[in-house]
Amino acid sequence: MENNLLNRITVNPEICHGKPTIRNTRYMVESIIEYLAGGDTYEDILEEFPDMEKEDILACLAFAAKSIQFKDIEIPAA
Repeated sequence: MENNLLNRITVNPEICHGKPTIRNTRYMVESIIEYLAGGDTYEDILEEFPDMEKEDILACLAFAAKSIQFKDIEIPAA
């Protein structure tokens, strides 16, 4: 299922400067992740962007999960 979700994420140098987007739209993966991190629900996002589907949001999460598997992220000590 995850690979099917990742097929929804596209990278096109002509759209959003080549940043990952949803289905060749101008909806950037990072923006959707920021909405979720800010407390927006799936329903909030789908209401704001009616041409998106729940699977698009799940694809953003799957993409983010895959992305951090390959990068070291430093988190400052408390």
